[in-house]
Amino acid sequence: MSRLRKLSALAISIAMLAWADASWAADKVVVAVGNQGNWENSIPELGQKHGIFAKHGLDVEVLYTQGGAESQQAVISRSVDIGAGIGPAGAIAAFAQGAPIRIIGSSLTGPNDQFWYVRADSAIKQPADMAGKTVSYSTSGSSTNSVVLAFKQRFGIDFKETKTGAASATFTQVMSGQVDVGWASPPFGLEELDKGRIRIIARASDVPEFLNQTIRVLIANPDVMKEKADVFKRFFAAYRETIEWMYSDPEALKQYAEIAGITPEMAKRIRDEFRDKKTIEPAQFSGADDIMKDAIKFGYLKAAISQDQLNQLVTLQK
Repeated sequence: MSRLRKLSALAISIAMLAWADASWAADKVVVAVGNQGNWENSIPELGQKHGIFAKHGLDVEVLYTQGGAESQQAVISRSVDIGAGIGPAGAIAAFAQGAPIRIIGSSLTGPNDQFWYVRADSAIKQPADMAGKTVSYSTSGSSTNSVVLAFKQRFGIDFKETKTGAASATFTQVMSGQVDVGWASPPFGLEELDKGRIRIIARASDVPEFLNQTIRVLIANPDVMKEKADVFKRFFAAYRETIEWMYSDPEALKQYAEIAGITPEMAKRIRDEFRDKKTIEPAQFSGADDIMKDAIKFGYLKAAISQDQLNQLVTLQK
């Protein structure tokens, strides 16, 4: 073997050893995410698939749950490192009751994604027609739970709020007649709307007080944050890098489409129509006072937490 070939073989061997060592040294991060397929909820999986988290020495495992409350419990019990897509009212209530929880970032600000729908043949034509009917939400303490409770006061009607789990499970219950009004968030429901199988009855944006509120957050257990401080710092660096990629590279739309089970064209529609980039910036938490007022009004909280407590709870990762 010539000297050049020997050097080339040595270089390849060194590169392979370096890659193996980097792989072995990667820190594991487990993220619990409610509602698979949401654009912002797909950030951890997309970043992992595209190798962005690996660049930061992280190996991210995503566990999908039935909703924010389930993800929140996993964080509290330390079954996972981070929870994504959590309703802030539920997070504040858990903190007020002594749960080890911190809000470390925003998943989504502004409720322009969530909508409530009925079957195309339903007699329900407008919000007032929901009186006496079953109206769904995902899990107790979730953002959909808060919106459904707000509908009662906003529209001045009484209905039976009903926990139905994830959007896919909710759709099955609506179409089979078990529930009158279902909830959804893109990508789920858009194809059914386009095909005329369902009709929108109400949107979260129909409740004005939600318009500038952070409606879903990222949370963590404070003990885990202390133990993995550097890991969390690298996680958010990779998280932001993933967001930049999602809004600049068509390949991100293709990969998101695969995760969500939709076409790249539908993926682009979701991003461009429902997810302005600024709404998923993690270093924001808006509308804390209104969130607490709603939490009290809807029975999550007995009283607002103090500013000192809020400062302890909300520890945004820059």
